[in-house]
Amino acid sequence: MSYVQKVLEELKKKNPNEPEFHQAATEILTSFQPVVERHPEYEKAALLERFVEPERVIMFRVPWVDDKGGVHVNKGYRVQFNSAIGPYKGGLRFHPSVNLSIIKFLGLEQILKNSLTGLPIGGGKGGSDFDPKGKSDNEVMRFCQSFMTELYRHIGQDTDVPAGDIGVGGREIGYLFGQYKRIRDEHVGVLTGRGLSYGGSLVRTEATGYGLVYMTEEALKCRNDSFAGKRVVISGSGNVAIYACEKAQALGALVVAMYDSNGYIVDNAGIKLDVVKQIKEVERARIKEYATRVKGSEYHEGCKGIWSVPCDVALPCATQNEIDAESAKLLVKNGVKYVGEGANMPSTLEAIEVFQKAGVVFLPAKAANAGGVATSALEMAQSSGRLFWTFEEVDAKLKNIMVNIYHNMDDAAREYGMEGNYVAGANIAGFKKVAEAMMAHGIV
Repeated sequence: MSYVQKVLEELKKKNPNEPEFHQAATEILTSFQPVVERHPEYEKAALLERFVEPERVIMFRVPWVDDKGGVHVNKGYRVQFNSAIGPYKGGLRFHPSVNLSIIKFLGLEQILKNSLTGLPIGGGKGGSDFDPKGKSDNEVMRFCQSFMTELYRHIGQDTDVPAGDIGVGGREIGYLFGQYKRIRDEHVGVLTGRGLSYGGSLVRTEATGYGLVYMTEEALKCRNDSFAGKRVVISGSGNVAIYACEKAQALGALVVAMYDSNGYIVDNAGIKLDVVKQIKEVERARIKEYATRVKGSEYHEGCKGIWSVPCDVALPCATQNEIDAESAKLLVKNGVKYVGEGANMPSTLEAIEVFQKAGVVFLPAKAANAGGVATSALEMAQSSGRLFWTFEEVDAKLKNIMVNIYHNMDDAAREYGMEGNYVAGANIAGFKKVAEAMMAHGIV
């Protein structure tokens, strides 16, 4: 049995009932095999065992009171996974699906994603099974204050710098930051995604969506192609999806479909993004409203059918495992040539295999959606220097980072004889830097 297989078997024994964590670890560690074979010293130093074991797991209760005086208790998590190359960095997710397995899978991915940016940030993730949907601002504020009353002990601008994720936007970051400042009596860059009036960065809202398109654009460019005239399907209708749509359209693409958790819209004339923004960002309504306002568009109940819409480029920007093998086969059958992951691991392992066998250019999440954390790290840099960069400055730095990530993972895939396999390329490129730092630090 190989070293990688031994580590995977042990991981599954030690962490039963954590399917999402097993999925991420399997995909990541398997791709390390050729690297480990070149570096037998890694096994001697138990490097992989240390790599997949978080440095720290914090779990805590979060009691809060609703507007009617009812008391509720949620679970809070922070997994500080790896700090070999810098302070822990990763989002907070507030969603009913949150559990330890999901946080660990996201944290493990975050180590490599952060390493790929080329910036000095380690990997972490956190959140709660709290659902902000349907809650009043005061209820969300009380929850966030209770959450931070525990979390503040474990974070700091040089220790662990959380950001937003699903269910944690500008409102939640504001409440969390306010409570941290209140307790610690210091105004520091301990959270990213802050408002512009109190230390945030321009482009942060657009960053993940823009970055996804910048990387896909580079993949197209390296094949003497471009977004011009391409039919694009984008899942989701949150920040990532909206700004991926905005940038793709700016580059000449025809975005024809988007969805929310209830169903999807198809507009073969091209999605009118101003209408989507009005519905989702202003009214906070369901995307089916689009079909009542835009003549010639269609609304379909359910989400899975969006992958049956013919397209050249698919950008899944909603949630994990939204594309299974069946959906991947439909996409391939209908002519997809490029898939860029805007969400965290939106394609199952089986779906990825379908894409790779069909010769689809598949850009994995840890690389393709790294724009958000890259811009978070740029926000950290601005905070440390008491600086404020223009939109154009941050956007140019973001594009440069995404282009470099593409070429780094392309180079790593070629170096190890896996040309075009960007899953392996991204994993290897990210891992090499972390492994070197871990070896330098000794057995810690």
